[in-house]
Amino acid sequence: MILFLKSKRYASILPQEISDQFCRAMQSAGIRYSGEIIADGRLHRFHIEGQKQGSLNGAYTLHLDGCPAGWFMDYKTGLSKTWSSKSGFKVSYALIKQIEAAKQRRESETHQKHAETALKAEKIWQKSKSIDNQQAHPYLANKRVQPHGARKYHESLVIPIYNESDQIINLQFIDTKGGKRFLAGGRKRGCFYVIGDSTKRILICEGFATGASLFEDCGQRVVVAFDAGNLLPVAKKIRELSPDLEIIICGDNDISGIGQAKAKEAALAVGGKVLIPLTPGNDWNDELAGGIRHDA
Repeated sequence: MILFLKSKRYASILPQEISDQFCRAMQSAGIRYSGEIIADGRLHRFHIEGQKQGSLNGAYTLHLDGCPAGWFMDYKTGLSKTWSSKSGFKVSYALIKQIEAAKQRRESETHQKHAETALKAEKIWQKSKSIDNQQAHPYLANKRVQPHGARKYHESLVIPIYNESDQIINLQFIDTKGGKRFLAGGRKRGCFYVIGDSTKRILICEGFATGASLFEDCGQRVVVAFDAGNLLPVAKKIRELSPDLEIIICGDNDISGIGQAKAKEAALAVGGKVLIPLTPGNDWNDELAGGIRHDA
């Protein structure tokens, strides 16, 4: 059932047909979710059935602006799709005005949350401890890479995420077993972490360990986007900041094909090149740590 809640989210229950359509679209895309759908225009995270217990890799938004429409994503694979209703269901002009007002409130709330999270990230970063070798954290040792500016906070490796103005706006935490998380409520889209000094060529990749391996192998400046879905917005941002530099998107060779597809999409958008590991299932850390050589 799709719920449209009271006050800020309003009172109305949309036809079951709308709920079924939206859920079928997610199922068809390979995202299994049987919970209720809240049509308030906000971002909702959820557990995708079949993935690691406790993970919240699923996300969706559903809103009304004349007819029901929305978006959903699997952050683990980078799969992202938009959706619109084919039922012909329409909403009143009054409700549309309410939705527009709610959208403005949401944008204001999101901006405030981003600012609060950025402040929290800066405070944690200042309290974190500098490290200078891979033995300082099990994740680094396991991946066979150096810290490259990453620090340690309690038992986690912590990597700062910067915006285009060189401000820390979020953090990624990696635990001793390789589990990853970000500060809740923080911005990530279009933001990144840079390894290395300026070069005429910039490599853009998904994960930190992948970026560290690439830099250690070829000495080129590397930009870490943190996931496949962020390759495109990061590549666009880097192109804005560095219009004349060569950009190479170093994607993962995912069995699902998501890493390759997202890398090609990003490269096409910025006039860049694509570099994918030879071995199916590998990222560039797997490839380079395994001693497989490539010419960039």
